[in-house]
Amino acid sequence: MSARTPSRHESLTRALDFLAAGQWQRAHEIVQEDKSELAAWLHGIVHTLEGDLDNARYWYRRTAREFPGAAAVQREITAARLALAEEQRA
Repeated sequence: MSARTPSRHESLTRALDFLAAGQWQRAHEIVQEDKSELAAWLHGIVHTLEGDLDNARYWYRRTAREFPGAAAVQREITAARLALAEEQRA
C-alpha cells in the first residue's frame, strides 16, 4: 500500500508551517522540489532563516520581489500564507 502524495497546496502549507517554526531545513526539502514562483519565494525565506542572505536575495530576485531583510521573516511568512490561500481560491 502506498501513501497518498500530498497536493502542491498541502506541501507548501507544510513548508510554511516549518518556516514559522524555524525549521528551515525541513522547509527546504519541500520547496526545492517545487518550481513555482511561490516556492521560489519560500526558498528565499528558507535562506533568510538559514542566514545565507546572498542566496536569499537570489531567490527573491527570481520572484521579482524586493528582499525585505532578515527582520521581516515573520511578515514574509504571513504574506506567503495569504498568497497561497489566494492561489488556492483562484
